[in-house]
Amino acid sequence: METTADVALAPTPAPVLDCRWDVMSAACPSRQVLGRVADKWTMLVLSALSAEEVLRFSELRRRVEGVTQKVLTQTLRGLERDGLVNRTVYPTVPVTVEYRLTALGHSLAAAVSVIKAWAYAHIEELEAARDRYDQAAATRPPAGQAIRPAAR
Repeated sequence: METTADVALAPTPAPVLDCRWDVMSAACPSRQVLGRVADKWTMLVLSALSAEEVLRFSELRRRVEGVTQKVLTQTLRGLERDGLVNRTVYPTVPVTVEYRLTALGHSLAAAVSVIKAWAYAHIEELEAARDRYDQAAATRPPAGQAIRPAAR
């Protein structure tokens, strides 16, 4: 007999998408999209840009703590190439460069905000699971080593 707890724990089936793309196929271009979207720095830059109308490079670098100039530059170039970010250069001394999300970028930023909310809601559970795993791993033999039976 199925209880309400069983029903609540049952995984929700993924929606069936009717399209010509197959992310499981190595040749599918959607893998490139997922590579861009699933990148930590992409998500953080999109999140920072979604909170403001426009940000300069230096402002973005301050907001996204830990990102290097090189990685931020590469991330922004990729986002611009994919049509997610507009880059505007002003001929000042020094040159001023501003970044803003495109309509496509705003739609992706909305999805990123859902993932961010999920992370905030579940961080304690994830940390507890990591602690349990690490404690169990500390008592396991190293990978590749056979476990010897106890002497009789």
